Amino acid sequence: MVAISLTAMKRILFRIAPRTLAHRLILFVVIAFMAVGLTSGFLHVKTQERELLDTIITGADQLSNGISSATWHAMLADQRTAAYEIMHTIATRQGIDRIRIFNREGAVMYSTNPSDSGFVPMTSEPCVICHSTPVPIADVDPHTRSRIFYTPDGSRHLAMVTPIYNEPACSQAECHAHPASVRVLGVLDVTYGLDAVDEVIVGIERRVFIVTVLASVLASLVLSFIIRKTVHRPISQLIEGTRAVAELDWDRPLPVSHSGDFFELSRSFDDMRTRLKRSMDDLNELTSTLEQKVQQRTAELDAMHSRLSQSDRLASLGQLAASVAHEINNPIAGVLNLASLLQRIMTKDGIPQERVEEVRRYFDQIASETARVGRIVQDLLAFSRRSTPQQTRVDLNSVIRRTMSIVNHKLELMGVNLRQSLSTEDAVVQCDASQMQQVIVNLVMNAAEATTTKRNGHVEIRTRVMMTEHIVRLEVIDDGDGISPENLRKIFDPFFTTKAEGKGTGLGLAVVYGIVNAHGGEIKVESTVGVGTTFRIDLPVPTAYYESHGG
Repeated sequence: MVAISLTAMKRILFRIAPRTLAHRLILFVVIAFMAVGLTSGFLHVKTQERELLDTIITGADQLSNGISSATWHAMLADQRTAAYEIMHTIATRQGIDRIRIFNREGAVMYSTNPSDSGFVPMTSEPCVICHSTPVPIADVDPHTRSRIFYTPDGSRHLAMVTPIYNEPACSQAECHAHPASVRVLGVLDVTYGLDAVDEVIVGIERRVFIVTVLASVLASLVLSFIIRKTVHRPISQLIEGTRAVAELDWDRPLPVSHSGDFFELSRSFDDMRTRLKRSMDDLNELTSTLEQKVQQRTAELDAMHSRLSQSDRLASLGQLAASVAHEINNPIAGVLNLASLLQRIMTKDGIPQERVEEVRRYFDQIASETARVGRIVQDLLAFSRRSTPQQTRVDLNSVIRRTMSIVNHKLELMGVNLRQSLSTEDAVVQCDASQMQQVIVNLVMNAAEATTTKRNGHVEIRTRVMMTEHIVRLEVIDDGDGISPENLRKIFDPFFTTKAEGKGTGLGLAVVYGIVNAHGGEIKVESTVGVGTTFRIDLPVPTAYYESHGG
């Protein structure tokens, strides 16, 4: 409960606490003035009370001595009744509550209060003043002989104890009741009510409090006006200026025109704003120039990438040229042979009737071989053609099959066994078919060259449709020599190659990386020296296709 109360109190104080510096200064000044005023008022009241009590004690001592003097003759003549009547008359005056006379033994000899009788112990307040030592003290100053106490009803009273000394006139009287060796015969105890004094003190406290509050409020108002004018207003203008700078409004000058520290601060801030404006203008100009340079450099890099891609395409085309020429030569040679046979069959009268069916079969073979040459040339032209990249939705398996028709003969000449493990479902991706063909040729030819040191090397090209991950995965796997770890980190760097001089340009895998990255895909490679290498490409499935096929 205490922790909750303290937390709640802190929260309330935080909410009601002023947020601005000027308001905090005003609150601090008000609290300080109130604290100083109340403290000085409290000290003033206490001083007045002490001085008033000193005056009353002096008066009480004088009155007690006056009572003692007024009854001196009656007591000397042993006229106790007359002395008691004088005391009773004095006690009826306003402010005196009680008058008592004690003898040396503490017996109450007389009291204006009839209920007082008997003995008072020497340890009681009236007696302990003088009897606090083994030998009673005869001479005590008035402040020590006075005491202030509270009655059960809560009112304050002042009691003054005055010794009754054994004067020579008393000790030498005819009655000779008291020997001269006895210094003090008894004490006179006079009690005064302090109600009137307390009312005066309360009045003083009330007046001091009212004056203190009024003076504090007036001083606080004056200081608040001064603080608002000299602190709050300049700070508010500074805040407006900082907000304008935060909103990038560099053209708004700071309107502070006061002298002193705030003027210096505002002038420094305005100088900072001006310098920031110049810096921002320079920065904007530099940014604009930099953007133009970046655009120019990007265009140059795109053009360079296009040239590198075309160079790599031509290099791959050169590698395939011999095998493609050899593959085209076979059907053309067959066509020539068939044409020679047809020439022999032909006579002046045309085709003999009995050989018409044979001639028709030869023509079918010529058409088939010619179509085969046309397909090879068409695929080769499609691969070598330099066109503007255009991404469309294509089946990656079809692109692979079309590409393999170009490189298959080259792989046979190299003694490499190619295996195609393509997915049974359509591997639909959004890509440029010509660029993706270039990627496949590069990876397959690199894999084939990596297996040349082995007899009957194997290259596998594999596709998988992974709808849950929204990708189509293409893998080219070989069982060649593998790539060392130090070279594995650099294989995608332009012009880096591990092939012998004249065997490679070092552009193939860099172009492959650029094409895959431009298609939003990801390429990874895993290799173990002496075991083989796997290139893995993940291409995103078009969103519309994914959603239409239960994605």
